[in-house]
Amino acid sequence: MATIHVDVVSAEELIFSGEAKFVALPGESGELGILPKHTPLISRIKPGAVRIERADNGEEEFVFVAGGILEVQPDRVTVLADTAIRGHDLDEAKATEAKKLAEEAMKNAKSDIDFAKAQGEFAAMAAQIAALRKFRRK
Repeated sequence: MATIHVDVVSAEELIFSGEAKFVALPGESGELGILPKHTPLISRIKPGAVRIERADNGEEEFVFVAGGILEVQPDRVTVLADTAIRGHDLDEAKATEAKKLAEEAMKNAKSDIDFAKAQGEFAAMAAQIAALRKFRRK
């Protein structure tokens, strides 16, 4: 069985490192599915879920990323995430509260820069909540 090595790294820590059968994640132009021997690729990542089908036990590993860069080589996938949180560490209540705060910040923005910053935070929290709900359904 062919496998591909996957590393998911945030600024703070290595989130996942191991062999996988398949990886799916939100690329800049849409959902990407990566199998072993994939053509080399570099892409930005949008906020959302990275799903890794582990080679050792077939279980799915789930990581939320708030954006970043993806590099794919035929034998390796590297996800350099701005922020990455393991699926089991996500907290829907905290994400919902952060989304509400971002929404308020957008309403009260005094400049375009403040609005854009709040809008980015709002989008990241909305993506985190959607990813969390998808993860919890499994």
